[in-house]
Amino acid sequence: MQPQELITALASRRVVAIVRGTDPEAALDTVLTLVRNGIDLVEVSLSGVDALDVITKARAALGPGALLGAGTVLTADDARNAAEAGATYAVTPAVTEAVSASRALGLPVLAGALTPTEVIGAVREGATAVKLFPAGPGGVELLRALRAPFPRVPFVPVGGIDAPAARHYLAAGALAVGVGGPLVGQAADGDPTGIADRITEFRALAEEAS
Repeated sequence: MQPQELITALASRRVVAIVRGTDPEAALDTVLTLVRNGIDLVEVSLSGVDALDVITKARAALGPGALLGAGTVLTADDARNAAEAGATYAVTPAVTEAVSASRALGLPVLAGALTPTEVIGAVREGATAVKLFPAGPGGVELLRALRAPFPRVPFVPVGGIDAPAARHYLAAGALAVGVGGPLVGQAADGDPTGIADRITEFRALAEEAS
């Protein structure tokens, strides 16, 4: 995937689903359920149990065109493992060696940053977009404050964002939002209760914003 392809996907989907689970089979089922029900930009966090295997199996099931990324990519080894498993983009929680390593492997990167200095560092390292993380403490006002000096930087807020908050972030200029628990719930741990309704809610939000 080229960097511009990821930007285009973020701009059109508006929601990145984050899957992090303790049950690999449930996590895989969650990824497939999300994609097959219209939330098709998905990140599988490497902090989940057997996450690389989940990515490998999801890639096999969904085919080469699926927008499947690896999250919580911290090191160069993480980046290499994610690419080998079939991830086509990487997401980091901070500006680490994983940013440049991912880019060297041809993976566009959402690099985590919270402060102006970190935003500059993420851009310098070649981040395709900046994952504003954790977004919760500063909220929408933090996004607005950062967009003032960085109007051309694509921001993707992540961290405890439910559907109402997502609407506010998108209205304030976020390219997209990353959503874990408020969308996935406990599905990746083996309890899919309510996920169908949450998918419908976030899919409608994405359609409204686009």
